[in-house]
Amino acid sequence: MNEILSRYLPRIEFDSYEDFYDNYICSMPGNFNFAYDVVDEWARIQPYKLALLWTDDTEEMKSFTFAEMKRLSDKAANALISLGINKGDVVKLILKQRPGVWVLMCALSKIGAICIPGTYQLTAKDLEYRCNIADVKLLITVDDAEVLESILIARPNCQKLEKIAVIGKNIPEGYLDMQAEIQKASEVFEKVPTVTEDPMLIYFSSGTTGMPKMVIHNHSLPLGHIVTAKYWHNAEDNGVHLTQTDSGWAKFAWGKIYGQWICGAAIGAYDTEKFTPKGMLDAIQRLRPVTFCAPATVFRYLIKEDLSGYDFSFIKHTSVAGEPLSPEVYNKFKELTGLEIREGFGQSETSVMAAVFKWLPVKPGSMGKPAPLFDLKLLDDNGTLCDEGIVGNMSITRAGKNMYENITDKPEFMPPVIGNSGFPGLFRGYWRDKEVTQKAWNNGTYQTGDMAWRDDDGYLWFVGRNDDVIKCSGYRIGPFEVESALMEHPSVLECAVTAAPDSMRGQVVKATIVLARGYDASDELVKELQNHVKRVTAPYKYPRIVEFVQELPKTISGKIKRMDIRSKDMQPS
Repeated sequence: MNEILSRYLPRIEFDSYEDFYDNYICSMPGNFNFAYDVVDEWARIQPYKLALLWTDDTEEMKSFTFAEMKRLSDKAANALISLGINKGDVVKLILKQRPGVWVLMCALSKIGAICIPGTYQLTAKDLEYRCNIADVKLLITVDDAEVLESILIARPNCQKLEKIAVIGKNIPEGYLDMQAEIQKASEVFEKVPTVTEDPMLIYFSSGTTGMPKMVIHNHSLPLGHIVTAKYWHNAEDNGVHLTQTDSGWAKFAWGKIYGQWICGAAIGAYDTEKFTPKGMLDAIQRLRPVTFCAPATVFRYLIKEDLSGYDFSFIKHTSVAGEPLSPEVYNKFKELTGLEIREGFGQSETSVMAAVFKWLPVKPGSMGKPAPLFDLKLLDDNGTLCDEGIVGNMSITRAGKNMYENITDKPEFMPPVIGNSGFPGLFRGYWRDKEVTQKAWNNGTYQTGDMAWRDDDGYLWFVGRNDDVIKCSGYRIGPFEVESALMEHPSVLECAVTAAPDSMRGQVVKATIVLARGYDASDELVKELQNHVKRVTAPYKYPRIVEFVQELPKTISGKIKRMDIRSKDMQPS
């Protein structure tokens, strides 16, 4: 039995989804700290257990045991303290997938500092805003030329930023060499007391309006991700799990550190500078993951490649999150590899909220059924429960029924702004913004802003963000169903469906399309695609505007940035 996992789950195995949903319990101690209670404990119990298997575009391979991870994180914790970082201080990391990101996230957890991961796509304006609103005291970055240029521009306007440290070979004058600081630090670390409710991690979450919000998680978040890793990713003790994402995104917390290490799996890391299908396939062959998760974009590209020369026999479970996967991509990937892709759904604010858990048959295009951590419901604009087939706002009305009663040693300290009563996997509020937090938690219900409907079997089907739903001539059209229809046409490699302003209809459906190899843009192809959508789904949903592009705007994790397309279309011509 997994000795770490069994400390928090009185029961680990379940006979069915119903058994899992009704009887899953996670105990949450009042002083849980992932770095002490998981990383250091694995180092004590099984010091040579593999923690991290790393590769990059040069095909270099590195591996780290839990004993090495403990030693390095202890040294890094001492290095951070020597740089003036203490409990409650805020540190921003821009580290791509360098091994140092795992070391430093554990080190920050050990000293009780607050970590803000960031993507290397951040501009100088982004950095200035984030550093100032969060009072960032230390910024640790890779030696990427563009990132360093943005930091150079932003730094004079970052009021509380005291020091900048760099991991890599190119250390600008005036910046600290973080590797050297860690190397010279002592391996003997004096434990800093923390409690579960201490703030641990902040993700910036952007909406369609206003500035990004700070999503604050406490030390209970890793326990929430047991469901993510064990029952959706199906991570195995001593097996390699690979989730492809940059360290700056919440998907990293979902798939590359917390739940996986609690389950005893090793993290597989492919540290790529630019995604290519061949690079991803070659990395998979080197890392040989037992379980694999990636954004839908990765699967869309992989099915267009010749997969006949690649071995997938070592992969037992495959999953997707970040955005919905069309049935066409699911069916083609299964045809080429024999693997089913199990969808999951959640946010930066949560651990997995719904998924095609291992007991459930896959319905291509569905996000599956609710996780037991949360009491997930679909509510209409009046807060009334939606019937089957009716689109509603995915809402969390309280913790799952088994959660409250199993919180042990609840501390007296609670953050000044919280959104819930203290259970794992759900954010504590939007940091330093009580008004926005209270609005999100309307009468004790967290309204996610994501719209879905439920079928007769209890499966959930994603429609879109409430601000993504297209309102055309009185119809409400979900972009995903139109995208799924377009993806069935052989000419479409990728597409994004958005609302475009229209003087007569208010909004019309627009499709922005990347064509597959061998197809050229033409008026004839536009008509063919429009007629195809009319045949596949309701005729009123067809895209009245079709634009062909070389590539879609995306985050570094591969998620399509539909907001960028909408913003461009809103600008006067």
